[in-house]
Amino acid sequence: MPGFFIPLRPMTRLSVNLNKIALLRNSRGSNYPDLIQVAKDCERFGAQGITVHPRPDERHCKFADLPLLKEACTTEFNIEGFPDKHFLDAVIQVKPHQCTLVPDDPNQLTSDHGWDTIAKKEFLTEIISELKKNGIRVSLFIDADTKLIEGAAKVGADRIEYYTGPYAKNFPVNPEAAIKEIKESCAVAVQAGLGINAGHDLNLENLKYLKDNLAQLDEVSIGHALICDAVYLGLENTIRLYLNKLV
Repeated sequence: MPGFFIPLRPMTRLSVNLNKIALLRNSRGSNYPDLIQVAKDCERFGAQGITVHPRPDERHCKFADLPLLKEACTTEFNIEGFPDKHFLDAVIQVKPHQCTLVPDDPNQLTSDHGWDTIAKKEFLTEIISELKKNGIRVSLFIDADTKLIEGAAKVGADRIEYYTGPYAKNFPVNPEAAIKEIKESCAVAVQAGLGINAGHDLNLENLKYLKDNLAQLDEVSIGHALICDAVYLGLENTIRLYLNKLV
């Protein structure tokens, strides 16, 4: 009887966002907790990437942290942020494995929407080209809109990162409806040759459903919920619980 091959789904990497650790450190003006040591420990506990988002006011991750984190990381290092000159200069100097571009206003509390890749086509094309010339993979923070996702491919992005805030908000009420737009647009993204990342408000309750319903999911970036869970469960145990949701 001839055998048959069942393809395995690609692994989804867990990148731990350390902004909340940096915020805690900065609140006392010291180096406790030590951000670099926490990054090393996250990797030791199983994390497959480290993410930070240095904002202009440096209220959590500082730009001075970036080269230290790049040197310490043995998995993948991802830097998120709005691509102003200061940010781009820092990213190109450090050369992380991935740069996730977000359309945040400098005074914004947290990322809450994705790029308009059509209106910002020229702006994004130029920036993405420069980052890729420096060997940096580029991901665009984006809403689940097929036209904007097609636009992401046209401006040269390697990946998109779904803004999953709406999914997380609607998940407790109706998971199937919550995932619908992401699931449908994901097929368009894959056809366009884009890698798929996701992040924002993902947690132990909604992560597995997201993973199980997408044809492709290369990476999730999780910080706030993971660090909140770690307060009660411990960092090592929490990372393992999140990894189990991605199997």
